[in-house]
Amino acid sequence: MPIAVDIDVMLARRKMSVGELADRVGITPANLAVLKNGRAKAVRFSTLAALCEVLECQPGDLLRWESEGAPGG
Repeated sequence: MPIAVDIDVMLARRKMSVGELADRVGITPANLAVLKNGRAKAVRFSTLAALCEVLECQPGDLLRWESEGAPGG
């Protein structure tokens, strides 16, 4: 999938656990793990907005496009 998810980077920067983020955003840790590990097929804008609010970041800090031919892509 050419969309990479960098939630783990923001979690490290904010010194926050997956469980704490899930609780503050209002989703289950399992659903957050699916998103964090790049296995999600979609993300609701309301969830993305809540992630950005809690992590104090922009959507581009969490999601980035990678070329299919790029290493790791």
